[in-house]
Amino acid sequence: MGSCDGEGEVVKLLGSWGSSYTQRVQVALKLKGVEFEYVEEDLSNKSSSLLLLYNPVYKKVPVLLHRQNPLAESIVILQYIDETWTQTYPLMPLDPYERALVRFWSHFSDDKLGPSVGSVFQSMASLATGEGDQGVVGAAVEEMRKNLRIVEEEMEKGWFRGRRFFGGDSVGMLDLVIGCGSHWIWALEEVAGLSLVDDTTFPRFHSWLRDLEQLPEFTQTIPPADQLLNMLRGQTQNPSHSPSASPSPSSTTDEQPRPVNLLN
Repeated sequence: MGSCDGEGEVVKLLGSWGSSYTQRVQVALKLKGVEFEYVEEDLSNKSSSLLLLYNPVYKKVPVLLHRQNPLAESIVILQYIDETWTQTYPLMPLDPYERALVRFWSHFSDDKLGPSVGSVFQSMASLATGEGDQGVVGAAVEEMRKNLRIVEEEMEKGWFRGRRFFGGDSVGMLDLVIGCGSHWIWALEEVAGLSLVDDTTFPRFHSWLRDLEQLPEFTQTIPPADQLLNMLRGQTQNPSHSPSASPSPSSTTDEQPRPVNLLN
């Protein structure tokens, strides 16, 4: 379905259905009320992909096209969206210090939290092939929980304490960055038979994520649980399945994994 922004300019998003990076941008555009055309990319056949044309450096999703100009990297795209469509739903706070904190914790999510969730998946996949062991899975789970404890402590004692969302009463950019990858945690719990995030150990994170998942912009964007579960079960039982064809939390999925220079 073709659509355009308030000035009659076509907005197009190239993405992948299970990519949390793509979902960040989808939710942001919906919150802003920006109409856009979504194009699902076949990551298993990039030779015929628009990614080669619009993101020749990394060949990864998401890519936003606005005024015929392509932009890559979800963090960059989110900030562009907020700075371009300024009349509705601000994603970034006005306070310079809080804006810096949002960038810092966004980097933490992409550099620490997200990869640790992916490591749990990878260790489970290795175990399924007989190449891993339970000790590796346990270490991966503990590393993920360590990173979650850091976020939980920030929500309890840090700048964002006492808020329903990181953005305050409404979701902001940091909610999108952390929240759009966290649905993989519930899927991993189901597949692995583990309790990764509970309301006793991580009460604030647990409550925040549940509230986030009730928002219509999220429920319209995040894939259904059974779709995620089927994909995860298929990859853990058949880890040789191409990860580029089906997204997974091991990369979450097809964006440059550590865009450090883009966050500073």
